[in-house]
This record gives sequence, structure tokens and C-alpha cells, in this order.
Amino acid sequence: MRPTSAGVADADKRLTERLRFAPDTGHIMLFDQRMLLMHGFSMAELRRELVERLGSDMARGVFTRLGYQQGLADHRRIRDAFGDDVATAVSLGPRLRDMEGYVRNTPLEVRFNQEAGEFFGDFTWTSSWEAEAHLQQFGISGSPACWMNVGYATAFATSAFGQPLLVREVECVAMGHARCRAVIRPVAEWPQAETDLHFMQVEDFVDPPMQRRTADEAGEGEVGFEAVSPLEHELVGASTAFNSVVYLLKRVGQTDATVLFLGESGVGKERFSRALHQIGPRADGPFVSLNCAAIPHDLVEAELFGVDRGAFTGASVSRPGRFERAHGGTLFLDEIGSLPLHAQGKLLRALQEREVERVGGSQVRKVDVRIVAATNEDLRRAVAEGRFRADLFFRLNVFPIRIPPLRDRREDIPLMLGVFVERFGRRFGKRIRGITRNALDALWHYDWPGNVRELENMVERAVILADADGALDVHHLFSGGEVTDWQSFSVLPSGDVVARGDGTAAQSAPDADATGAAAQLLAQGRSLVEIEEAVIRAALDRHGGKLSAAARELGLGRGQMQYRVARMRRRSNPPA
Repeated sequence: MRPTSAGVADADKRLTERLRFAPDTGHIMLFDQRMLLMHGFSMAELRRELVERLGSDMARGVFTRLGYQQGLADHRRIRDAFGDDVATAVSLGPRLRDMEGYVRNTPLEVRFNQEAGEFFGDFTWTSSWEAEAHLQQFGISGSPACWMNVGYATAFATSAFGQPLLVREVECVAMGHARCRAVIRPVAEWPQAETDLHFMQVEDFVDPPMQRRTADEAGEGEVGFEAVSPLEHELVGASTAFNSVVYLLKRVGQTDATVLFLGESGVGKERFSRALHQIGPRADGPFVSLNCAAIPHDLVEAELFGVDRGAFTGASVSRPGRFERAHGGTLFLDEIGSLPLHAQGKLLRALQEREVERVGGSQVRKVDVRIVAATNEDLRRAVAEGRFRADLFFRLNVFPIRIPPLRDRREDIPLMLGVFVERFGRRFGKRIRGITRNALDALWHYDWPGNVRELENMVERAVILADADGALDVHHLFSGGEVTDWQSFSVLPSGDVVARGDGTAAQSAPDADATGAAAQLLAQGRSLVEIEEAVIRAALDRHGGKLSAAARELGLGRGQMQYRVARMRRRSNPPA
């Protein structure tokens, strides 16, 4: 697939219509985001200084992640304005990057099959400001230098395709080539992909976990473990919300401060706490966890502080509690808000004095632990209602970190989907080739009450149900009673209303479904205006009047939605 001159002209028209210059207010707006018209030479000077101060590897990471964020943001706005179609994104994304002044993209070959998980792109990049700046400042390089553009293209393609893709620059002007050239493939198809992913904001703030190899896989004299790609780590993400959490985690990680994780059930509080332990000074010590909500109230103290023999009926042996077992390491107290009041006082004393007494014992035992707590409850409200001690709350609330729900970081779904599909495919010995467009749409629009835990469970179930070498579909993912009627009709930017299934209908006849729905509406005597207004009202009702959420469901940008709502109100209340 190569763009024609007519295709380029159409892309230019669609994109330039979204660009606004307002010098009187000091704003340049592309879609609904503010842009900055920067001096290229000053950006190049910043790049040079970072390379000299941080070294090439760290500077490359900074600029690759910066490009990654830009790619995610640009695809999100193209999707909101023009819909979720991959072909549309593939045609508009590179052209948008051209207009932003970073590089000139020329597709040599682009082919993809979303259901089969297949993607291949071959692009030439000319007029790359990065390559030109690097060549001018450092001379011929031994490695490619278009770091921002690699990050941008990787993020944009991954977000558009819905599965982890990786862009690798195979030729670069900074290396003495006549042009820059980049190839896009799924991560799994690249050898040594972890080398490139190291520079992406697929977070590598924790050392990759180790995976045992079989005797056949490990050569003679080799250790039978190998590093797992960062994509296979429990924590992946590239959204602004995810990166904000990671930033706070890194800041507090090297300290011994008490951390309180806040967030809904299933957002990954325990996984973040384990990551915090691994990057902290106690990484070599134990990580001990206790779910306070899972322990009967009369046994909480025994679990926390231990039991001496004979303390109560059945206590035939002495055993240490979680504090003692976590000595020198981290104690994670999940669902801390459910801790009974009588145990809260003793926990406070243990935190203040750093010592515990076992139930039924009299010996004071010194403990050295880092406390990490988590809750999905509003502890300030619990304090006001007398259910949680204020002094304990302030002792725990030293460094709070709020983990966003999955619905607020939907950009991370393709990355997590790739991790979970790979993990469960390996566990069950089954290869999954991709995911259908309808399934990806359903995942995007689903409200995720169970957050990341729910996504993980859904993918595990889907991999079990799907055929080997097949694609995950809606009926594989949403087979546990989840509500999947995310969309009945979609309003296109042109104003046309088209029928869209909830993903449970057969994939082979979308045109027939649309024709049938349209025929039914026409038979009722409905006009296009009436259909559009009914759809808009339904979307607003479903989302409590929230314009952004309703617009996203209808495949519209917020500005388009505001225009249609205003037009609808003018029709309902014409001027006298």
C-alpha cells in the first residue's frame, strides 16, 4: 500500500482543518491540544547537551520516550476525530508527523491483517532533524539517531493496531546512509527486541524477571535462566497516568519512607508495591504481604505480631507474625481500611516503637521493616466516621500514590493485552495470532469495573476458548457475564449514522447488519436528523451527560460532539 497524490491531498485537507493559529492569544492548536512552534536549532542544542551530560544511552531513552508520548497523543486525537479504522490511522499518522516538522515519511510498503496479528511497514525518512543534528554535532555515528521518531512511530503504530509493534531504524543519515529507513513489525518478530524496548516507556524501572530455561535451551556451562523482555513484566504502560505513578515510585523507591497506595480494586496495588520493594534499599530482604480484609478480626493480631505457645486453645507451637517475617524487608498491608480498631492501636505502636510482642508473650522483639499499605477506601472519610484512627492514618499517609483505574489509562490496554496473551499462550501451549477489530473496540469502550485484574482474567479465559492460531474475538473475551453492548450506532465525522454491532454478531456480514438496521429505521419513518439526535441523547444518557465519554463512544471528537449538541438544542428551542 502506497499513498497516491490524491490520498496525500485528502490527508492534508483532513489534518489542516484541525490546525488553528491564534497569535492574539499565543495559542497554536492541533485538534484540541496546544502545540509549540519551537526553534529547531535550540532543540538540537538541548539534545547535544543531554548526550554530553547523560551519555548516549540515557539521552536516547529520554528522546525515545518523549517521541513515544507524542505518538500516543497524536493517535488518540486522530482516533477521536476520524474513528478507529487502522487504515485511516496508517494514512494520517505519518502525514501528521510530516506536518509537525520532524521528518518526511514515504511509505514503501505497508500491509496488515489485524485478526491474524500481522503487520509490516517499510518507510523512508527524509529531512530528519534528529539525523541532521546528530551528524552536524557528533559526526558519523555507529548507530541510528532518529530516537524521537522511532518512539513516535512505535507508539502510534501500537496504539492504532492494538497490539505491541516495534519500529527499528535500519538505515540512518547519521550513520552515513543516503536516507533514513525504518521497518515496523510485531515485537515477537524482532530478534533481541528487548534491546529496543529498553528505551521505550514500556517501563523497565524494575530489572526484568528471570525465567528458567530447559536443559536443552541452556548450553553447556550456561546458567539456566534468561532475562524476560520488559513487555512480559507485570507492570507495563505508556500513558501519562501510568508514567505519573512510575515517577512517584522512582522518587520514593530509594528511600525507606512509608507508602500508601490508593485506588480501586484490581488496579495493581500489590504489584506496584512489589516493584517498589525491588527498586528499594531492601530488595535483598523479604517481601511479606497481608490482606487485612481476608483475616478474621479475632486473628488479625496473631497474624501481624505472632503467637507464643499456649496463648490460646490450639496454639501448640510458637510462630512469628508478619512483622517478624518481614524483618529487613517490606511488609505490605493490603486493604488496610478493614483493620479492626483494636488492631489499629497495636499496629500504630509497632510502627512508632519498631517493636512487637507476640500474642500470649511478654518478650519485646525489635523489628526493622518498611511499611507499604494499600486501600480502595477513602481513609479520610473513615477517620471522620470514627472507623479509622486519625493518628494511624497520618502515620501511613507519608507518601500517598494514587493508581488510576484502567478506564483512565486505556492507551495501556494494547500493551497489557500483548503481555497477557503471550503469558497465557505460553502457559497453555497455544499460539494466538491476533485480535479482531470488534474485540479491540469492545475492550476500548468497556468500563472496566475490575480494572487490570479483570483484563488479565478475561484474556486468560479468552486464550483458553480461542482456537490455536486463531484470533481473539468478543465472544472469547466477554464470556463471563460482562455487559458488551458498548455501541449500537456510530456517528461518523461526516454526520452519517452507521450501525455497529456489539461484537457478538458474525464478523462476515457487517454491511448486512448496517443495511438491516437502516431499513428498520427507515420503515419507522425516521429521518437522518431524528436518528442522529436519538443516538446523541442515548450516548449522553449512558454517560451521565459527560460530553467526552459520549463523544468517545460515538467515535467523535469533543468539539464535534459540542457542535452537534448545540445544533440539536437550537432545533429544539428555535428563536422566537
